Amino acid sequence: MHAADAARLLTLAALWGGSFAFIRVAVPTLGPFWLAESRVFIAFVVLLALALVRRSVPALRRHWRDYLVIGVFNSALPFALFSFAEQTIGASSAAILNATSPFFGALVAAIWLKDGLTRAKLAGMIVGLAGVGVAVGWRPEPMSSAAGVASLACLAAALCYGFSSAYVKARMTGVPSFAVALYSQMTAAIVLALALPVTPVPRPIDGVVIANVLALAIASTAFAYLLYFRLIATVGPARALTVTFLIPLFGVLWGWLFLDEALTRNALSGCALILVGTWLTVRRRDNAATRVARAATCSATERLGQISSAAGPSTCSRNSR
Repeated sequence: MHAADAARLLTLAALWGGSFAFIRVAVPTLGPFWLAESRVFIAFVVLLALALVRRSVPALRRHWRDYLVIGVFNSALPFALFSFAEQTIGASSAAILNATSPFFGALVAAIWLKDGLTRAKLAGMIVGLAGVGVAVGWRPEPMSSAAGVASLACLAAALCYGFSSAYVKARMTGVPSFAVALYSQMTAAIVLALALPVTPVPRPIDGVVIANVLALAIASTAFAYLLYFRLIATVGPARALTVTFLIPLFGVLWGWLFLDEALTRNALSGCALILVGTWLTVRRRDNAATRVARAATCSATERLGQISSAAGPSTCSRNSR
């Protein structure tokens, strides 16, 4: 991986890890639904403005149902669930639990797409689930019911991400990733708007909350999507997925630096176990079948293309050597 791509990967992990800190600051004022709605609506406006500037607004009609499903399960539900959870648990804990997404993705792919669960994947899931238990505070005495519900909400959000990744793989082959990002944010905003009339804003909004919402929507959503798509185009989907390993580390770091969240032994140990489990779950052996699959993925990525006009040439051929 080139230095520029490594820098993009670290930046993306920092932005996605930072989203949990932004949520933690803003959700007591806005509540889960208003915060999630603000996030996806502003991100959609930013992405639409970018498409208009480039004069390349993707078509909507053909895949609008798919965009709706992805908008619900990749943005609306998980964003609202994480926002709900962070009313009770810290940004660090939410970021760590988010790292279980690849486990759920592998499980959904095995059930739906008949992508077999190898022994390594099963071992990774077991190790990762052990990490979840440690991270949320596995101890002889029971955890509080509120913290338990919040942790379950984070795991439900991770399950949504796992389902949406399998759905994209099954139904959206050949659809430009920029179009998926743009219209999934639009449909998520429409769905979340349905809940707003019955969810009043809990507190008056101040400048700090506005700044965190803007950072969450523009930096951790719109700009992060563009970075992610650039990585898919230049290093391929498999290597871009390694951002999953780094998000919990940045989530814990930002929570410690800016929110005064403690670096507990449980959090650090659970984070380490989840990272090991994630690596076992998503790693690929470099055999002949893998090389064929990688070549097919690279070919598809190049056909998708230039997710943005500035994406530059694909490095699939270089990465496959």
